[in-house]
Formats: sequence, C-alpha cells, structure tokens
Amino acid sequence: MDGLLLRSIEENIPLEMIYLSEDRQISQRKLLVKEVNDEYIRAYCLLRKQIRTFRRENILSLMPNTRSNNPFLH
Repeated sequence: MDGLLLRSIEENIPLEMIYLSEDRQISQRKLLVKEVNDEYIRAYCLLRKQIRTFRRENILSLMPNTRSNNPFLH
C-alpha cells in the first residue's frame, strides 16, 4: 500500500479507496493523496471536493483509479 500512496503523491495519480468510517459506514472514494504518515493519509477527496484525513487502519481497499477520463494518467 505504501508504494501506491507514494506514487499517487509523486505522479498526482488518483486512487480509488474503500473506507470504513468511525461510525462503521463503508464508502468508496476517489482521492489524490497529498501526505502520508504511519497512522493517517491526507488526500483531496474528489467526492467531497475537499482535503480529508483518513485513518490507515480503516482503509479496506486501495487501487489505482482505472476509470479515469484523463488519458495522461497511467
């Protein structure tokens, strides 16, 4: 997961994430990762259109956004 997060930061590649919130709700988000540490990631959430903080332990799945409409992001 660390490699994918760092690649998102370095290359501005959007990621898709399935996340379990503190109130036990599952959501799917599209993100542009801005910062990573041992406990959290800070990312621009394309759903909420704002910078959000996500607990790493609550990330259920993380993958490159393969449905991007931008042909320059591979």
